[in-house]
Amino acid sequence: MPNFEDFTGRVRGAFSAVRKRANLKDGIGRLNRGAGPWRMVKWVVAVVAVAALLYYPIGMAVFHKINDDPDFAPGEVAAGQSRAVAVAAELIRREVADGHWIPNDPFFFPTAALDNMPNFQTGLFAALSRFAVELSDQLGRTRGSSQVDPDLEKAVGLLKYPGNVWIFNFSTSLMPTASSESQYLAARRALVSYNERLGVGKAVFERRADNLIATLERIGNDMGSASALLDRRIEDGGGLIFDRTSDDVFYQTKGRLYGYYLILRELGADFAAVIKDKELTSAWEQMLGSFRVAATLDPLMVSNCAPDAQLCPSHLAAQGFYLLRSRTQLQEVANILLK
Repeated sequence: MPNFEDFTGRVRGAFSAVRKRANLKDGIGRLNRGAGPWRMVKWVVAVVAVAALLYYPIGMAVFHKINDDPDFAPGEVAAGQSRAVAVAAELIRREVADGHWIPNDPFFFPTAALDNMPNFQTGLFAALSRFAVELSDQLGRTRGSSQVDPDLEKAVGLLKYPGNVWIFNFSTSLMPTASSESQYLAARRALVSYNERLGVGKAVFERRADNLIATLERIGNDMGSASALLDRRIEDGGGLIFDRTSDDVFYQTKGRLYGYYLILRELGADFAAVIKDKELTSAWEQMLGSFRVAATLDPLMVSNCAPDAQLCPSHLAAQGFYLLRSRTQLQEVANILLK
């Protein structure tokens, strides 16, 4: 007959084993129940990491667009208005209001990593700013001693505003500031206002040969500066197949040439009577043809190899050739106008 103490000991052992198994199952259950939230956290972290990796390349691909359409035009322009002023206003609208102004995007925008498009836009607005100065100094005044048109004076100041100013500039103030976009859109409104007043005879646009000569000469001088910039980059970086600085120079020059091409094309319409009277139609068209080629050069990748390289092209040298050809023909037109 079994000993009572031995029996009770076995019973206690059995209960102890059952409790251990129950505790183990409880622990496993709690572990499994806790794995759900942890698994969710891991998925969230993984998704965020993938999104962060794709944010910049996808954003850059979506917004990157260099609009060098040589057929871009202002549309219908009312009688008495300037087509050159109209195309300048429409270019501002296209790049700022309808498009995306890139040069002032902060680092947390994917477009901040782009360089070709912002350089193109900067070069284009340099041409618009130069034209606004000519409007204020020459074309929009009866004579040099006459009063400057208020709308043109306003447009000149606004288009000189730096293109890289966002709505905040913490280096100068913690308060919001005037962005580049707001200034450029205000410049557009001033140009549109001037053109509307011009259409009803309340503003001046002198379609004289001497005004056109002065404008062409100023544009030619600005192109000379662009040529010097190309030459310096060819000397400093010549021989490099891939050069991040050279493509910046290329696209900034491209934007400037594109802006001048459209402005000169429309100035040809504004000064059609002068061009016909001076028998300049053929020379003017040849000049525009050279500007068009220079403005629409579009290599897949800008290389800055030596100008006499056998296999690797020098896109800066090619651009410089068409720039100088355009400038030479511009000077020839100006010389003919002098006669």
